[in-house]
Formats: sequence, structure tokens, C-alpha cells
Amino acid sequence: MDDRRLENVIGQLLRAGVLISAAVVAAGGILYLAFHRAGLVNYGVFAPAGPDLRTVSGIAHAALHLHGEGLMQAGLVLLILTPVARVALAAFGFALERDRLFTLVSLIVLAILVFSLMHAA
Repeated sequence: MDDRRLENVIGQLLRAGVLISAAVVAAGGILYLAFHRAGLVNYGVFAPAGPDLRTVSGIAHAALHLHGEGLMQAGLVLLILTPVARVALAAFGFALERDRLFTLVSLIVLAILVFSLMHAA
């Protein structure tokens, strides 16, 4: 794999990740509006997501059951994971090219990203 091909694959990954996450968020928004169109909104009060939508397993469960809120959250999780997948793909590509320095740097960045996502408050 050469540098140009790796750049093209990474570009396609980023494009696909953003488009898929946007489609999932849009589908969730449409479902949410379809079932809550008559609800009144109080813009003066912020109501955070329920406890079931604050964990990855809760989001996955809600999305699999086609709840609008769960699909919107799942789309945002996919959007957050897109650059993480980009770094992982870059590390893999650099390893295929046998570029040890860039592979090591990519793996360090990937470890930092994963650690920060796992320990985010």
C-alpha cells in the first residue's frame, strides 16, 4: 500500500463515517418528531438525556428498538468514533508500509484517544 492509496482509503472512511452518522441522526430525528410532534417544548429548561441514554449499551438498546432519542445518540457516537477509526486505519496502513515511526506514533495517538473515551466523565 502506498501513501496515495492510504490517503484515499482514509478519506473514504471519513466521508462514509460522517454520512452514515448524519443519516442515523436524521432518521432518529424523524422518528422522534413523528412520535412527539404534539409535545410542548420549554426552551428555558435544559433536560439532559435519561440515564438509559448515557451508556453505550443503553444507547445501543434504544437504537435497536428504533427509539428516536437512541438513534440520534447512536449517530453522535458514530460521529465520535469516526476519527478514532481513522487513526486505527492509519496505524494499520503505516504498518503495511513498514513505516515503524508513523505506526508507533499512530498507535500512541490511538491509545490516548481510547483512554480518553473510556475515562471521560
